[in-house]
Amino acid sequence: MLVLQRIRIVMFLVVVLAGCGSLPDEIEHPAESLSQQPTSTLSELRDAYRREQLGQETSAVLLQDSGWDALAQRLALIETAEHSIDIQYYIWNSDASGHYLAKRLIEAADRGVQIRVMLDDINLNEREGLLVALDAHPQIEIRVFNPIPSRRGVAKWLNLLGDLPRLNRRMHNKSFTVDGVLSIVGGRNIGDEYFDLSDEINFRDRDALVMGSVVTDIQASFREYWDSRWSYPVDLLGDDSSIEQPVLYDISAPHYSSYPALPEGNKVAQQFIQKLMAKMIWVRAIFVSDKPVPVDENDSDQPKATARLLAKLASQSEQEFLLESAYLIFDDRQLKALQKLTDNGVQIKALTNSMASNDLITNHSGYAGRRADMLEHGIELFELKPEAKLCEESTKDISKCAPTTAYGLHAKSSVFDRRIAVIGSFNFNLRSTYFNTESVLIINNQNVAESLAADIDNAMDEDNSWRLDLHEGEVRWYSGTESWETEPETGQWERTKSHLLQLLPIEKYL
Repeated sequence: MLVLQRIRIVMFLVVVLAGCGSLPDEIEHPAESLSQQPTSTLSELRDAYRREQLGQETSAVLLQDSGWDALAQRLALIETAEHSIDIQYYIWNSDASGHYLAKRLIEAADRGVQIRVMLDDINLNEREGLLVALDAHPQIEIRVFNPIPSRRGVAKWLNLLGDLPRLNRRMHNKSFTVDGVLSIVGGRNIGDEYFDLSDEINFRDRDALVMGSVVTDIQASFREYWDSRWSYPVDLLGDDSSIEQPVLYDISAPHYSSYPALPEGNKVAQQFIQKLMAKMIWVRAIFVSDKPVPVDENDSDQPKATARLLAKLASQSEQEFLLESAYLIFDDRQLKALQKLTDNGVQIKALTNSMASNDLITNHSGYAGRRADMLEHGIELFELKPEAKLCEESTKDISKCAPTTAYGLHAKSSVFDRRIAVIGSFNFNLRSTYFNTESVLIINNQNVAESLAADIDNAMDEDNSWRLDLHEGEVRWYSGTESWETEPETGQWERTKSHLLQLLPIEKYL
C-alpha cells in the first residue's frame, strides 16, 4: 500500500509540474521570402573548380577524419564568410573549442555576416543566458528545438516524463553551411572531444566537406527545421543575466602539439580553402533528413525517413554491407531483414564501441543485450579497443590517447558494396531509427566508397578492435591468438551494471 501511495504522489507531481511550463505548445514563424545567395569569394572559388568538371557529377566531397581537420575547416569557413552562416547541432559544449568557435562567429557577425544557430534543447545545461546574450547581437539569431518547458532541476526532468511522446523527440542533425556554398555534415558535435582536444575522452569521428548541388538540399533541410513549429527563439527560454558570461573576446585558439596553427585571417583562410577544394572529388550525392515534426508524434513504431533509406540501401546490397556506429542496436524486425541478406551471401560487418571504449554504459547495455542475437544472424561484430592505434594516427599526440585519455567511437558511417558511402548523424540504434531526427549524406562514387571502406576495415584490424564470435552459444572476444570470456579491460561492477540495465524496458530509448 505504501509503495502504491508513493507511485501516486510521483505521478501527481509529474502531472502538476508538466503543467507548470510557461512555453507555448508551438511557434508560428513569419514566412520569409527565399532570396538567391549573392556572389561571394566562396562562390567564385566554387565556380572556378566547377568549370573544370566535365562529367555528370554535380557535387564535390572531401572526407575529414582528424579533429584538427574538422576544426580547421570550420574556422576557415567562418573567416571567409561574407553573407551567411547556418549552423545546426545536437551539442555545442562550453569548452575551449566551443568558446573559440563562438568567438570567431561573433567576429564574423561584427563584419556583417548573418548567423543563424539551431540547437537541440536536451544538452543546453542551463546555458540559456549565454545563448540569449549572443542572440542579442543584431546579426546573430539562435533557436532551440523542442525545448522542455521547465528549465531547471527536478522539475525539468519531471516535465520531460510528463510529455515523453513529444519531448523524447530530439534533433540529432548536424550541419554547418557558409554563404550557401560550402557545408560540413556528418557525425561531429561541437566540443573538445570531437576535435582531438580533450584531456578526458577523444572520439574517432567523421564529417564531409561538401559543395555543389547537394548544398541546396542541406540548406532546404536547415530552413525546414528553422521554421518548424518546434523551433523556439532562445530568448523565450531565459535572460542574459541568468548565468555568468565568459569573456569570449579573450579566448585564444586551441593548440595542437603536432599540427600547424589553426587558420586565422582572411588571406590564410582563403588559401586553406583553395587547397581543400583541389582535393575534393566530384560525385553524385544527395542529402536526406527526417521531418522536424513527425506526422504523429505519439507513433514511435515506424522507422523514419533516414532509417528507411538506409534499410533500402542495405536490402539492395549484393556483396557487402560495412558500418561503424557509436551505438548499435537492431530489433527483431531489423535482424530478420539482415538475416535475409546474410542468407543470400551478403557479408555484414559492424564496428561499434566496446564496453571499455563506450562513454555511456546505458547505451552499451542495450547493445550487449542484442550482441549474441546479431552474431547468430550472421553479422560480424568488432568492438573498438580503448588503446586503438587509430587514436595516435588522428591526434598525433599520445597524451590525447589511452591510457592517459580515454578513446571511443563516435563516427556514423556505412558502405554498401564499396560503391555507395553514407556519412551522417545516424547511429544504427533504435533511438535513431524511431525517435531522433537525423540526417545523412549519400555519396554514389566508387573511389570515395572504397576509401571509406578501407578506413573502416583498418579500424576493425586487431591493432584497433576486438573481433567477436560465438563459442557454444556464448560471446567471446578475440585479438590475434588471445581470447576473452568476458568484456576485455572492464571490471566486475561495470559488467554487473550492464546486466542490470538489460533487465529494464529501455532498449528503444538508448
